[in-house]
Amino acid sequence: MPAEWAPHAATWIAWPHNPEDWPKKFQPIPWVYCEIVRWLSSVEDVHILVNDAAAEKRAYGMLKRQGANLARLHFHHWPTDRVWLRDSGPIFIKERAEGSVKDAQGRLAITNWRFNAWAKYDNWHNDDLIPAHVAKLYGMRSFEPQVKLADGSEHRLVLEGGSIDTNGAGVLLTTEECLLSEVQQRNPGVSREQLEQAFAEYLGIEKVIWLNRGCAGDDTHGHVDDISRFVGENTILTAVEENTADENHLPLAENLERLHAARNLRGEPFEIKTLPMPAPVIFEGQRLPASYANFYIANGLVMVPTFNDPNDRIALNTLAECFPDRTVTGIHCTDFIWGLGALHCMTQQEPA
Repeated sequence: MPAEWAPHAATWIAWPHNPEDWPKKFQPIPWVYCEIVRWLSSVEDVHILVNDAAAEKRAYGMLKRQGANLARLHFHHWPTDRVWLRDSGPIFIKERAEGSVKDAQGRLAITNWRFNAWAKYDNWHNDDLIPAHVAKLYGMRSFEPQVKLADGSEHRLVLEGGSIDTNGAGVLLTTEECLLSEVQQRNPGVSREQLEQAFAEYLGIEKVIWLNRGCAGDDTHGHVDDISRFVGENTILTAVEENTADENHLPLAENLERLHAARNLRGEPFEIKTLPMPAPVIFEGQRLPASYANFYIANGLVMVPTFNDPNDRIALNTLAECFPDRTVTGIHCTDFIWGLGALHCMTQQEPA
């Protein structure tokens, strides 16, 4: 699995259509999407999933008004339950010199992990079909990762793209809370060792760094893309909370400790950089998973969620230091985060 900063052929997104994903706050959300697509379409192609022709017409009209590069937009009439393609979309892989997953033609291939709406919601069947749609569109080889359970039965593995992050050179970040805890119920009966073997077999991963817990307000049970991200082959950017009274302080401090103890494939320490958290974002009494770590890296571009917070500037400057050759821009996400996801959650990169 290539790193997110490797060259992209395109970014995949799904157009928002369900007001219940942003109860009482849906109206501005399509316009947030327009701004995101305006930036993305300035640097790469954008594939947009819509439910039907009428939805495409509405989205196209809004994107035209917003100034998106219309020549780089590609619409697909594939119904979705939700818009979080990081979790439901295909995870692309690329052939490399050594590795156990190889596309015979040396092209891209797709890993089609099962999606079950974070083991929380009943309506996920449309979203679970998206990787198969993409594989059919491209005529691309597709793998469905499976493991054998203790009773001898085959289990198709559940995995969301937001629960993992890779440096593109064989190392992967994830959390125990998301993939191993009894609460999450994604892969009951599947061990840490079996997951690590699946990552090796299907994503070319040689080492997994296990963090403990995710951030407050995260309804996905600890997705790593809200707390810790690779920003270079040997550099990890991780969120910290200095306020000792905040519920994020201890979990993020423990993750920082684990990262300092982690070693790369050469047995050397990683370079660890820190990212602040914004002040708690609360709506209708609910703490939301606002985090600058949910940024998205595109061709020559890094989009960072911002929250009208003094730490916005620190986060943008930190990402600019990590990616000096890319434009770093903030996308206002105070309304958007009410959907319990941000920029990384809604995007899925297709490597070039």
